[in-house]
Amino acid sequence: MSFKENLLKKIEIDRLARRVKNTIGYPGSERKVDKEAMEKLLEMGPYNHRKERDLDLYIRENGEGKKKKILVLDNDLKVYHSSVEDVVIRKSPVVKEMISFRNIKKILSDTDVVISRKEDTLRTVHREDIEMLDLSHDPSDIDAIRTDGIVSLHSGDSNGVKQALLLFAELLGLAAPPTDFRIPGHEIWGGLMTAADGDKIYGPIILYNPDANVLRMVDEPIRRSEKQKIEWLHQVAAGQADATFKGEEVIKHLMEKAVHAKYNPLYSVES
Repeated sequence: MSFKENLLKKIEIDRLARRVKNTIGYPGSERKVDKEAMEKLLEMGPYNHRKERDLDLYIRENGEGKKKKILVLDNDLKVYHSSVEDVVIRKSPVVKEMISFRNIKKILSDTDVVISRKEDTLRTVHREDIEMLDLSHDPSDIDAIRTDGIVSLHSGDSNGVKQALLLFAELLGLAAPPTDFRIPGHEIWGGLMTAADGDKIYGPIILYNPDANVLRMVDEPIRRSEKQKIEWLHQVAAGQADATFKGEEVIKHLMEKAVHAKYNPLYSVES
């Protein structure tokens, strides 16, 4: 696949990982893990699915005989370093297996074979998925994104523009806006930081109105507490105040920044 295709797949991996992370509950919680999203993540990685009794097992071969890395797809997201037979007895025993004292010990305690659970498991699966992607690139790959974005902007293809901006946002570590910076009818990306006093700082800020196909950018940070500047941002979005960049100049500026940026493919979920 091309760099662009791999980057879009990486963004999808991050999206699915965030879905799962938002559904992982604390011990004893009744929250249910988003199994559909987790299943998609596992299908993108180096795991083979195997159904045993009522269990969905995802197995990663490790060349160590019967012992394998086995993830059980349930609310605990436990990963075992053991055999399939051992995991099945521990997680879904039948009556005759529970007669054995040795098996009862296994059923009551799995600390000897569990190597991760919940968030730790998700973090590992996320990393393994991304490691399977070739995200190496050079300036020509970034320029291809620029070209696609400008062509889409001139042709009124709002989906194409949004895709180009999404790719640049990924490369530059830009985030969706905090509540105070949202503007109806606009797709917005920007740099997000937290000041020493806890105040949110957002910027530079990209503003795209897909209905009007108008793209603007404000190349300065704004504090959440700066209500007048936020009002000014709304005026920029409405075309009532000057933006730093407008139209294809926004995309060209993003390309220049992306060419010199140090892209970290794990930041979006790890941070």
